[in-house]
Amino acid sequence: MLDYTKYNERELIRLFKSGDDAAFREIYMRYDKPLYLYAYHKLGNKEESRDIVQDVFAWMLNNRETLDLKTTLSGYLYKSVLNKIFNVFRHKDVLRRYADEGNHYIDVDSEETDFLIREKDITAMIEKEIAAMPPGMRKVYELRSKQYMSAKDISEHLGVAESTVNTQLKRAMKHLKLKLGLVIYLIFIINS
Repeated sequence: MLDYTKYNERELIRLFKSGDDAAFREIYMRYDKPLYLYAYHKLGNKEESRDIVQDVFAWMLNNRETLDLKTTLSGYLYKSVLNKIFNVFRHKDVLRRYADEGNHYIDVDSEETDFLIREKDITAMIEKEIAAMPPGMRKVYELRSKQYMSAKDISEHLGVAESTVNTQLKRAMKHLKLKLGLVIYLIFIINS
């Protein structure tokens, strides 16, 4: 049996388009949770977010033969979810309010825009979770991640033991991993 976790996006799409259902399962496993988090962050509604993600995967499955990606698989999936979110906004007449707040039309077909939207959303989710940390843990984490201080420097700065700093850093990382999910946590760590 093939280990689909080792395949990159292009290989998975090629296998999927040729009728390989296991390749689709791998695509689903990789992107289901991050897409759901992305939709939920935009909509704030669990059911709508789940429905949107399921609709995107269902459409993809039903149109595998005609699927023509002009971008990366992840870019395509995020753009599809974003388009469905805009449809929800239009339906609820929220788009007008969104534009009134100064967020005018954006080119959602641009890969650059797609990346910037996702990066902004992931950053906002991370900042929200950092703000939810207990004050001591948050302070230690921010000194480490934003001011690039070593554990020793943080312990001297705060007047606490270095072991306390290390414990707080481990707890902060565990907190982020638990709250954000493994995929977003790994993206965050790689980009830090």
